Order: sequence, then C-alpha cells, then structure tokens
Amino acid sequence: MYYNDGWTQAEIAAKLGVSRPVISKLLQKAKDEGIVNIYIKDETVRTVELEQQLEKYFGLKDAVVVPANGVSSELAKRAVGLAGANYLSQNMKGVKSIGISWGTTLAHLVHEYPYERREDIKVVPLEGGMGVKSVEIHSNQLANDLAKKMNGTCTYLYAPAIVETEEVKNRLMAMQDIKTVLESGRNVDVAVISIGNPFKNSTLMNVGYLKETDLSHLRELGVVGDIGYRFFDQNGNSVKDSLYRKVIGITMEEIKNIDMVIAVVEGEPKAESVLGALRGQLIDVLIIDEQMAGAILKKYQHEV
Repeated sequence: MYYNDGWTQAEIAAKLGVSRPVISKLLQKAKDEGIVNIYIKDETVRTVELEQQLEKYFGLKDAVVVPANGVSSELAKRAVGLAGANYLSQNMKGVKSIGISWGTTLAHLVHEYPYERREDIKVVPLEGGMGVKSVEIHSNQLANDLAKKMNGTCTYLYAPAIVETEEVKNRLMAMQDIKTVLESGRNVDVAVISIGNPFKNSTLMNVGYLKETDLSHLRELGVVGDIGYRFFDQNGNSVKDSLYRKVIGITMEEIKNIDMVIAVVEGEPKAESVLGALRGQLIDVLIIDEQMAGAILKKYQHEV
C-alpha cells in the first residue's frame, strides 16, 4: 500500500485498524530485513557526478547532464532540448530579455518550451538568418516561436547570417533597424546559444553556409567550433578570419559579456568544440548529453 499505491501511513493504519507508529515500525522493519530495497538509478548517480565535475573544473554556475545512453542522436537532441527548456523556464526570475542563437538543438528547446504568460519578456535574435533553406532553425524564427510560447514579444534581424563581402556587411550594420536589434542583443539578460563543430555533423555545412574549401581554411587557423557563426580555437579565442568579417550578428566578445550565457548542445562529436568554449569561459551554464560530458571530462583530465 505504501510503496506501490502511494498510501500514507495514516491511511494504512486506518485501513488495518492499528496506530500509525505501528505502520512506521513495520515499514522500517521491512527495510531492515531486506523485504524492501531502495536504490537510486545508476544513470542518475552518474549524471550528477558528471555535473559536479563540470561545474568544479570549469567554474560553471550550473551544469545539466542528460542521460541518453543507447538512444538515437535525434532522441538525444530532443532530450537535451527539453532539459534546456525546463532549465530556462525555471530560471526566469528578474529576466526581461532573452537572446537566442540558431540551430537544431535550440529548435528542439523552443518546441519543448511550455506555454506561459510572460508578457514583459522580449526575445532577440543574436545573429541574422534569411533564405529558403532550414529557415525553421534560424534565430529570427526561433525568437518568434519562443516569444509566442512565452506570450511575450520579439524583434527581427532582417539580414542574412553571412553576406558576400565585408562592404555589404558594413552597409547593413549601419542601417538603423539592424543597429537597434544588435544593440538589444548585446544587452539581453540571458543568452541561449548552441555550439557547432564545423568539421563533424555540421549544420553550417548542411544549410550551405560553409563549403569544403572553407573547412580546410578553418583547420589551418586552428578552429575547433563556432557560436552563432563566430569561430573559435581550442582555448576559446575568437578566430577573426575572412568569414568572421562577413557575419551579421553580435561578436563572441559581446556574447561573453552577457550576464548569463546558457549553452545547449548535443552530440559527442562536439566535445572538443564545447571544451574550447569552456576553456575560454564563454558560457555560464552548460546543458549537454551524458556521452558528451564523459568525452569532455576525459579530454580535460588527460591534459591535466
């Protein structure tokens, strides 16, 4: 009755016609004699240990590690997105503005986010995103969808993520509407980002922002990952190459200056990319899957 049906000790005592202390003693005796065994699932213990290590080694405000052993990448991505949605929803005290980047994992976060009434919230895209391919994962679309979930408002950055030349970029960024949105992005209370690996399972490649020739160029520069089309090396330092000078969005340094940067990332191939961001102290909260957490800590402990 107590363990299987959820009855209280008082309800069981009334049912059996004895006092509540008798029931309490019988339950304790059941544990003492091994009739009842209570255990914590191993995967929960494992993920808590990983979270504590990530927080300790990298000075994070928070780490959330999602158990995802034996599931497909798509299911793992959905689980990490759900964890990100839950974390954001539960940590909105004093938050008036949210900046959001782009990508498939963040699209899952927005999809899983609960419907709420936060009329005073404004959601801001952190980089441009226009075109006809994979528009559902661009920052403008995600800002719009998240604002609807929160019953808040959003702004739009009417510009491509990457333009043809630096001259075009400068002209666009001089436009008042774009300047205003970028300034809002620099001053959000919380930034929700993901981290990419341009060389493995790259969304940048899939949507056509990068070509094979770009990859060899990035390897030569020591790039290990990107945040919102901004590339960085193994120590989290911004790599200011020719692509960098054609991106419409806030810079890596400006992202780092935001009070709370939440990174939501899935997939062990991105472990080296996330480790670089951690070394550079680019993020405050990390939400990842168990395999990636293990790979990051293994790389880190091997180095030290």
